[in-house]
Order: sequence, then structure tokens, then C-alpha cells
Amino acid sequence: MKPTNYHLFDFLDFDTELLRDESLWKACKPTAVYEKDGDICVTVPFQKQLLANDMVADTAVPREEYTLIIRQYNIGITRLFLGFGEYELTDQSEMLQFSDRIQKVPLFIKEQKGKWILSTEDGTKRAVINVEEPLLDRWSELLPDPQETLDITLYPDGKREIRLSAYDHFSPPRYDALPVAFCKRDGRKERATLSFECKPDECFAGTGERFFKMDLSGQTLFLKNQDGQGVNNRRTYKNIPFYLSSRMYGTFYHTCAHSKLSLAGHSTRSVQFLSDQAMLDAFVIAGDTMEEILRGYRDLTGYPSMPPLWSFGVWMSRMTYFSADEVNEICDRMRAEHYPCDVIHLDTGWFRTDWLCEWKFNEERFPDPKGFIQRLKKNGYRVSLWQLPYVAEDAEQIEEAKANEYIAPLTKQQDTDGSNFSALDYAGTIDFTYPKATEWYKGLLKQLLDMGVTCIKTDFGENIHMDAVYKGMKPELLNNLYALLYQKAAYEITKEVTGDGIVWARAAWAGCQRYPLHWGGDSCSSWDGMAGSLKGGLHFGLSGFAFWSHDVPGFHTLPNFMNSIVAEDVYMRWTQFGVFTSHIRYHGTNKREPWHYPAIAPLVKKWWKLRYSLIPYIIEQSKLAVESGWPLLQALILHHPEDKLCWHIDDEYYFGNDFLVAPVMNSENRRDIYLPEGKWVNFFTGERLEGACWLKDVYVPLEEMPVYVRANAVIPIYPEDVDCTDEMDLSKSMALRIDNDYKGFWNSSPQITQIDTD
Repeated sequence: MKPTNYHLFDFLDFDTELLRDESLWKACKPTAVYEKDGDICVTVPFQKQLLANDMVADTAVPREEYTLIIRQYNIGITRLFLGFGEYELTDQSEMLQFSDRIQKVPLFIKEQKGKWILSTEDGTKRAVINVEEPLLDRWSELLPDPQETLDITLYPDGKREIRLSAYDHFSPPRYDALPVAFCKRDGRKERATLSFECKPDECFAGTGERFFKMDLSGQTLFLKNQDGQGVNNRRTYKNIPFYLSSRMYGTFYHTCAHSKLSLAGHSTRSVQFLSDQAMLDAFVIAGDTMEEILRGYRDLTGYPSMPPLWSFGVWMSRMTYFSADEVNEICDRMRAEHYPCDVIHLDTGWFRTDWLCEWKFNEERFPDPKGFIQRLKKNGYRVSLWQLPYVAEDAEQIEEAKANEYIAPLTKQQDTDGSNFSALDYAGTIDFTYPKATEWYKGLLKQLLDMGVTCIKTDFGENIHMDAVYKGMKPELLNNLYALLYQKAAYEITKEVTGDGIVWARAAWAGCQRYPLHWGGDSCSSWDGMAGSLKGGLHFGLSGFAFWSHDVPGFHTLPNFMNSIVAEDVYMRWTQFGVFTSHIRYHGTNKREPWHYPAIAPLVKKWWKLRYSLIPYIIEQSKLAVESGWPLLQALILHHPEDKLCWHIDDEYYFGNDFLVAPVMNSENRRDIYLPEGKWVNFFTGERLEGACWLKDVYVPLEEMPVYVRANAVIPIYPEDVDCTDEMDLSKSMALRIDNDYKGFWNSSPQITQIDTD
């Protein structure tokens, strides 16, 4: 993204010195439009451009023609596909998992006054291909006439208008964007770009776990999974090639190639997508609500599965516990002091050497792993284990893995910094494109799951060894997709052995929402770490993912990564945030158990008990999420896309459909709160407020948190204290009615009645 005067070339990563044999091929006016098997095929000629400060047609080189396919689906989705003669349109993809709601519907052509009108059988217009000559008032010969272009407008749901960026330029030879183009390098087609028109007030969201403000307009994003190393930078573990627009449409780019997405960043008039692969396959999804658009995305790429009941309880972890005795002591104390907890997680220290992942317990520190796990299970704990998809040079399995090519053979010696935080610090990456390697990996996990382990933390996976030979795919295409293959394998074997479909994953790509759940990575234990985590979680929920968590109270400390003390107010405020998240896990580089923070420990326990009280509500909302487009953590724009303020609020959210949560993220215990349209009740005080207003500079004591609930909502809660979800009988759930008699959850006795099972 070096700023130059080479206009489009800058965005397309051209060598600005023009030292390489590169060429840009621009789409021109279609020469034919015809129907084939219900699809519309558009013959598009491409003209090579002379690479200069201005772009002009290189008429010495013949045009090349390729077929653009337009396909319509019944639920307001239009698909554009262009394989440039090298790729065929297919539904067979790891990323795609069409629901029963997805039905292809035939398109019909009608030619009318220089336009081809594409409609479905009911007469609904779905696209217009314009081949009219532009209207000109010729009074000057100063500049040449505009070049031919591809001018298509889509109407995916028959209502929303999404136009390719046909004439987005300053003057005929100086384009800010091209509707469709591809690049050649050394005679090979290798990149392709697609651009949609953008409106001046258009806002954007989604694209994965994005640590940015809510409105992403003006951003140019590199869709390449990599270690985020925190939650306050451009790097991210979870890139998703999907965005939402305030014009009530979304676009899913069906690719796993490294890509760039400019959301009115490079050109303020265009949404531009550039793939490193010479193929374009875009699904444009329109709808009346944001949830409808997100559901359309899930209809294409798969719905989340339902996590087990126990996963909604408290998870306790740190990096790391080193022995069975240490874990037993902590778990026994939890029960003795009645801190409700369901999961104990063992991170990097359960092997013979810390970080040396061999999928086997250290026999000295865990002399009877099965007995250890079963003891914990009898006490109401599930055991989760850390591992990663790389095999170390010193691992017990290294020779087997190399001999059978379960890890992809390297083409050259890798550099390493010895940090344990990079794929390059290990001998090789497990090749999940190779079925035998996948089965081998599943076998390693099965041994642990057979002992009683209930969850595998599928850490890393956002990076792979790029200088390696994978059996099924080039590393440049595998890097982003790797997370999906990795998590799928762990999820499948876990569900097969335990009956519970769950992983605890860090990386993600399109389709990973099928394998919950994901957490936000290595945030700092600070206010900005908390704020960055929330931003990432909100965009992630706007990218098709229902379930998301984060390390409470942040992963690493400051100024010393491992050894600094977490501030008590950060711990407490992050706890409150965690209670109102789909899943809550304590984890980090030092002690996370609440008794290490004695001044706030009783308060932490009180909030944990609240968490367990809310589990029936969380279950209810989770069931809704796995069959719709809703996430558990909902940005305000999901409910109020027309409210321009909501497109700029990234420190509040809906928790499910009934709670509005505004975490406090400062030591001053103050914040501004925006109440969107509607009638709201303070969950803790019972105060009633009318929405569409700001509450300015609200003081919030450490023991409180701004949480509001919709007036007249009925919240299912669990009425009894429990130490874990094993003690829960959800048939005992009660209805908390937020009516005129409601006085606040912790004030007097709230109005609780038996839930009507009808």
C-alpha cells in the first residue's frame, strides 16, 4: 500500500517501478449474454492495459474473452463467478455448506433498450447489464472518450441495488477502481479484482475479528490469518472474507487466497476486493434486517452447532498448571469455598517439557492421568487440554510424522526465534490436506479423550510453514483455510468420543463457525486490552460466528509479560464483561484464581453466581443462535441499522436479544451510555428509562455494571445456587419478569414465576 501516483496499481500491488513483467487486464463491454441451465452467462472481453501513469488500451495485444456466470438463489442471494478459464464454478468446497434453505432459481433474460434485464420466473428483477453508450455532450476534444466497461447492477432480493463500480474514475484513463480485472505476471494469470459502488454515507462491519472501530469505512484490510499478538493492531487471528453494509447487504468472497478488501478506503466510491488467486466467486446477500443477511451467510457456509451445557459455566486456567497436585488443590478449594466452576484447563505445562506438545501427560507430575481426570469429573469438572498443530523437533512423534509425511516436508531450513509463539519454532505443520495425517492427528486426540478429557484447545493454526509441500494445496491457499481443517478434525473426534461437539479455538476462516467455540487471543490485561477484545468480538459476531469468548482478565500483563500483577479493578470489570459473554474463561500468564485478589474475591463470587443464574437465558439464546443469524454478543447495529449513532458505538452490545450491556473500561468508574430506541429497565436497580438518548458521565461503583433489559421481557433464570452445571435441573428454571413490579435483580425479591412450558 505504498502511496504512489500509479493510482490503481498501488492498490493492486503492482511494482511501481514497472520492473516486473506485469500486466493489467480490464473488463470491457459484454459481447454476448445467454442462459445456460438456469444461470446467465456473460461473455466478457478483457483488454490489456498499458502500464503508465495513465491507463490506455494496449491494442497491439488481442483481447481475451472469459465467461462471467450469474446465479440466483431463492433467499435474496446472487452469485457472481469468473474463473478466467482456469477454474470451474463448484459448490464442493470446505468453506461451503449449503443449508436446505438454499435453492437455485432459474434466471431469464429480456433485452430492452441497450440493457439485458435478468429476472426470476415471478418477474422479479435480479440484475441489469447495461451496454448503452454513455450520453455525451461533445464540446471538447481535450480528453478521450470513456473506455468500454462492464456495467452490471444487482438486485439480490429484488429490492436492494448493488452496482459494480463501472465508471469510478477521474478521467477516462485514470481509474480509482475497476469493476472486474485480472493481472498477469510472467504470462500467468495470478490476481483478480472486483469492485462494487459505494455510497457517500455507507458504513461497513464484519470481516472477522477486527480490532477497529465499529464502522470500517475507509479501511483497507489484508485478509491473511496471522498471529495477532494482542488485540490492538491490524494483524488478526480470524479473517473472514465477508462484510456487512449499512445499505442492507453483505458480500461473501468464496476464496481462501490471501486477499485485500478496501471498504471505501482506497477509493471512497468503491468497495474493492483483490484476490491473490485469478478467480472471483462472490455471493451478494441482501435482506430486510442484518440478522437476515447473517443468516444468509450461514445458509452458505454452515450454521454453528450447539455447545454443551457445561461449557457455559466458568472455565479456570492459567499459563500454566504444572502438576496434578496443583490442579487438585485449586479445584478442591473452588468447591470448598463455593466458587461455581465447570472446567479446568491445562495449558502448556502438562507435557514432559513445557510447550513440547506430544499429546502425552508428564508421568512424573501426572502419574495417573486417567485417575486424575476421573477424580475431577466426579467433582463436577471437565478437563480441557492445550495443544497445537505443529510437531516439535524433540517430540516423541517426530520421526513417525516425518517418515509418513504427516507433517508437510520443508523445502528449506526455517529460521526460528525460539519463542514458541510461531509455527517456525517447530519442525513442521500437520498436513490436514492429507487424510492419513488427519486420521493420525485424530488418533493422538482420541487417546486423551478416551481418558475423559472433554475439550481440546486448538491453539494457533493461523500460521503454517509456508516453505513446505502440502499434499492437497499450495501453502498460499492453505494458510487461511488451515484453521477450518484443523478445527474440523478436532471437533469431529471430540464429538465422536464424548458426544459433545466443542473446541476452544483461536484462528478462524469462513466456515469455522460450524465448530464452536473461539476466543479472542492474547489480549493485554489492561483497559485497552479489554476494549480491543470487545471490538474484535463484535465484528466477529457480525461475521457469522455465534459463540465467542476472551481471556479474563486479559492474557498477559504489563510491563512484565509474565510477572506483573493484574490490577484489581481490571480483574473485576473484566469479570463483569465475561459474565455477559457466551462463554467465560479465566486465563493468563500468571495467577487467575479469585482468592489471589482477596479485596474483590467475594464480589467475584457474587458475579459468578449471577452467571449461573443466567445460564437458562444463555441456553435459550444459544438455541436461537444456532438456527438463525444471531450471535450471542450482538453489536447495536444488528437491532438498529438505521440509527447512525449505533454504527459508531463499539463499547456496548446486546447480550442475546434482551440485555443491553455497557462494560466499564476505566479506573474512574465512569462512562457515557447510549440507550437505543425502546423502553429499558436497569437490571440491577429496576430504574426505568426511555431509549434513543445518552446517559452522560454515569458513575458506576466497582460492584455494579451498566446492564439494561427490555421492559416486559421474560428472562429464564436458575433460582438455586450450584457449584457446577451437573447440579442443575433446567426444568426448575424460573421466569424473571421485567414488569412494573421489578425492583432489580439484587434488590428485595424480584418477580420470579414458574416458566410456562407451553
